Amino acid sequence: MLKRLFVLCFACVVLPAVSACAAEPAVTERRVTADGLVGNFFRPSGVETAIPAVLVIGGSEGGLNPAVTRQARLIAQHGMAALQLAYFGMSPLPDTLQLIPVEYFMRAVQWLQAQPGIDPARIAILGTSVGGEAALLVASHDTAVRAVVAAVPSGIVWQGIGPWGMVKPASSFSWQGRALPDLPHPTGEPGDTFDRYASGLNGLPAHRDAIMDLAQIDGSVMMVCGGRDAVWPSCPMVAMAARQLKAAHFTHVVEIFAFPHAGHAVFGPPILPAALSNPDFVDLGSLGGTASTNNAARAVVWPAFFIFLDKAFGERTVASATPAGRSASP
Repeated sequence: MLKRLFVLCFACVVLPAVSACAAEPAVTERRVTADGLVGNFFRPSGVETAIPAVLVIGGSEGGLNPAVTRQARLIAQHGMAALQLAYFGMSPLPDTLQLIPVEYFMRAVQWLQAQPGIDPARIAILGTSVGGEAALLVASHDTAVRAVVAAVPSGIVWQGIGPWGMVKPASSFSWQGRALPDLPHPTGEPGDTFDRYASGLNGLPAHRDAIMDLAQIDGSVMMVCGGRDAVWPSCPMVAMAARQLKAAHFTHVVEIFAFPHAGHAVFGPPILPAALSNPDFVDLGSLGGTASTNNAARAVVWPAFFIFLDKAFGERTVASATPAGRSASP
């Protein structure tokens, strides 16, 4: 049975201020360069039982974004291991988002499974934006992934992002040495990103081979989108992915959080009202929606993210270090 959770209407909530924060659970951190991977590995300290692990993937900014680093660290504070993985934009990885091998992410999954104290049967992927596209794509190729969380994602493989002025970049991803079929979009000036992707969606009937086979995912799926996303039409693409799973009689849990008034920054740890002057808070409204609507959505979806993983893995883990009301800069 297809199970879906829709959060379609949302009023801004005010996070209560707190005067003091409890001590954060201890986390160990190290840089990963083995097997051609580039990333940061986090795990809770002093945990002796086998724990789940999450592969954390950023978006089109490339490299190891500090905001994604923060997410991975918070996941470890929750009681799971987390590998923040770069896949382009830093040495020795590709310079641009073109022809990134799906096998690279699968190798990261295998690396996680092989780490001492990790339960190889409880591996999840979290990706945001293009990282959400990658998360769904990898999960549809790798049955070792038992849960996928895709924030403002695409269930379609898009053309990549090449050097400025490149007429038609190659596909974002490759499989078995060949470019995956991709959905192209018109080139244009900086700042009209949403219009280019929206126009590209109109050409989908001629490029249906760019649609991922999401029914191959062997685990629970959570997708999050913002109705005022200014980067690309994430909610229409999430709805398209949900319809595909329903039509395929997908047997795993599917949870969908759609926030009509939020934008591309809909997912991540929330920021306290006391930090309204914080530039990180202001930036929440730079890619659609307002800082307040995105922050309010985060107050709902960030705790729900941990609940989703706990349910997917069949047991409670260490309590989240960032419950509602706890300060956490994205």
